[in-house]
Parts: sequence; structure tokens; C-alpha cells
Amino acid sequence: MKTIYLDNNATTRIAPEVRKAMTPYLAGLYGNPSSSHRFGSRLRKDTEEARAKVAALIGAEPEEVVFTGSGTESDNTALMSALECSPKKRHLITTKVEHPAVLNFISHLARKGCTATYLPVDGSGRLDMKELIKSVGKDTAAVSIMYANNETGVIFPMAEIAEALRGRGVVFHTDAVQAAGKVRVNVKETPLDMLSISGHKLHAPKGVGALYVRKGLQFHPYIIGGHQESGRRAGTENVASIIGLGRACELALERLEKDSVYLKGLRDRLESEIIRRCPDVRVNGAGAERLPNTVNISFSYIDGEAILLKLDKEGICASSGSACTSGSVEPSHVLRAMAVPVEAIQGSIRFSLSCYNTEAEIEVAADALPGIIKELRDLSPYGRGEKMC
Repeated sequence: MKTIYLDNNATTRIAPEVRKAMTPYLAGLYGNPSSSHRFGSRLRKDTEEARAKVAALIGAEPEEVVFTGSGTESDNTALMSALECSPKKRHLITTKVEHPAVLNFISHLARKGCTATYLPVDGSGRLDMKELIKSVGKDTAAVSIMYANNETGVIFPMAEIAEALRGRGVVFHTDAVQAAGKVRVNVKETPLDMLSISGHKLHAPKGVGALYVRKGLQFHPYIIGGHQESGRRAGTENVASIIGLGRACELALERLEKDSVYLKGLRDRLESEIIRRCPDVRVNGAGAERLPNTVNISFSYIDGEAILLKLDKEGICASSGSACTSGSVEPSHVLRAMAVPVEAIQGSIRFSLSCYNTEAEIEVAADALPGIIKELRDLSPYGRGEKMC
């Protein structure tokens, strides 16, 4: 059975061009880039070229890019640095719909004596800007707001947020893991202090990420040891994966406009077919600006996990939300924050596409869903019209 992979916000396949670029560094070019001999210095040069490619994707300078082990590490580093550099400030601001890499780390910091404000969103997942402005105080060390939501694809107004925070003396960090490579990101046009990227979300390997740190921003490393990354992140560089991330960013920048149009067409086709052929559905995030590849849709009166199991039997991979919350019996914290109705929240499915998906795959998924939804609703007492508690 052919696999139709529609879960690209969880992870992406490594692009063939990326795999080809990485291969020499998994075999003959195995040196340490910190070594002083020619065998090592060759790798240092190649690593710096990869850094420049990552910087170009987000409009940064190469020296503003720090390589990390993941998007989660980048997020944690940004928040910890803000606190370390302003030890008298112990207040953090984020949103109720952030990725667990931010939410759970802030919860950890709150148990250590920090305070936190969690900003609400409206029914379409849009940020309440008035609440943001009101929440910033003299004790605020950092504001961390995602560029785009990983479950709904809703894009946050980065320029407006940056302008609201200008001159307030707080660090502005964004988790751009889902946005980088899918929409245009430029840290010079939108003045951000720190920005997180993860390789495996844009067709690079797992286990590599990057953190943009604005030139001139006071910074404190999270992983302390050797002098790697100009003293900003200790540990021998993962050269092969860094090369892969650089090539993936280069490809993403080259294809950005073309892929955005293509993915939006696929997404809109899937979305419209589901709405047309399945009753009692709602698109979560409708009315807000969204990533071109993401649709989160609720099927009322049935369980999302049951839908996923039946889709899986058809060879179709989707998800009920963030892979980092997989296994939780709780409804999505993102959809709860959006006040999605009780009869819909448990039946929510996320389809996230990539440039490797085809129109034919979208048609197969759209054809499979109506029968699955009808079968599950016929089995559900709520689907037969009984009231939910």
C-alpha cells in the first residue's frame, strides 16, 4: 500500500538534494571543525557556508546564527538567555497556544520562581494585542510568541508585535519552526531579538536546529563547555546535519514563492472537498491568515483518534495535533484556547502538506474521508442525534 504522508508539520522527508549534500560528511569528511589541521579547517569552512545559507532564509547575517540540536533547544536557550542576562527580571509572556517546547519550559521556570502570563486567542486563533501590551511590565524579561501555530497554521502578526514591544526593554523571541521555509521571514524588516528553526520541519534531518540572535543582543549560552559556535553553544558540531540544514534552507528560499502557491492550492482543494462532502465540520483557524500547507478540521460527534486509525488503514498519515503531545488523553490545548465546541474538539484532525504531495494524493484522501466519517458517526450515539453532556 502506498503511503500518503499528510503529517509534515510533525516531520518532513529529507530532500534528495539535502541527502546528497550530507553524504560526504558521513563518510570521508569526518574531521572535527574545531581542529587546527587542514582536514578540520575544511569542515569549518563548509560549516560557515551552511551558516550563511540559514541566515539568508531569514534575512539575517551569518554571525547571527547559532547552530543547535533542535527547535526545542533553540526555544529553551532563548528564554534562559533572556533571564540570565536580566537577573532582576523574572516575568515571561507567551500565548496559550504555544508549542510544548515553550509552554512546558515556562511552566518549569515558573516552578523555579518566575512568573508567567499566557495570552488568550480568539475563536480563529488570533492574538489579543491589547492583552499583550497590557501584560508587559518592568519585570518582563522576554516575550515568546510563535510565528505560526503548529496545529492550526494560524500566523501571528510579527511586525505588529515587534512594534508594540519597541522600546519596552524586553527580549522578543519567536518560535518560527513551522514558518521558516513556508512563508517569507525577514528579521531585518521585522525586528526580532531571537528566532528558532528546526531542520526536520523543512526537509533537513532531525537533530539539528538554529537560533537567530540579533547582533548586539546580550546573550548567555544554555549549553556550556567548549568554545564552539563562538562560545554561544558548546559541543562538537553535528557537521553532516548542519550541511543538510544549510542546503535545505537554500532550497526553501529558492522555492518559497512557487511552493507557497502550490501548497495553498492543495490545501484549499482538500479543505473544500471535506466541507462539501462531510456534514458538521469546522475549519479551525478559518478567518485568520494561515500557513499555506496546514488545515485543521473538526468532525463533530466522533473521536479524532478513531478517524486517524481508519485513515492509517488506508495508508493515509495525518495527526490530531502536535507530535510532541502525542499520547495525551487531553483535548488539544490550542483548540481549547480557541473555545472549539465540546462536540467538535475531540474530532479534530490536522493535515499538513509538503511540496512532495500531489493532487492525486489529495483526491485519495478526500475520497476516503466521507465514508470513514459516516461509519464512525453511525456508531456514535451523538452522531445519531443524542445530546452530549
